[in-house]
Amino acid sequence: MFVLGNLLVALASVIGLVLNLYMWIIIARAVISWVNPDPYNPIVRFLYSITDPVLLAIRRRLPLYFGGIDFTPIIVILAIIFLQRFVVASLHDLARYVGH
Repeated sequence: MFVLGNLLVALASVIGLVLNLYMWIIIARAVISWVNPDPYNPIVRFLYSITDPVLLAIRRRLPLYFGGIDFTPIIVILAIIFLQRFVVASLHDLARYVGH
């Protein structure tokens, strides 16, 4: 059973790293939106292509644009923090339970 426990720990670690990386990409996208970025810059295009599907899906469901400020990235960051605290922590706890 320790193999399954190790697998769950590894899975939780990878999910945690991916969520953390995506959170920083969302933050970079939000910071870049404060200036007038060159839409042909490869970094800007990457940031937009990787974040637009999530941000646009939330914008369709929740209009979070007040006074010229888009609050959608904050909602995504809060969702990422929730997933880190709930899913990743639950996988670690399950791995400890299975490993015994």
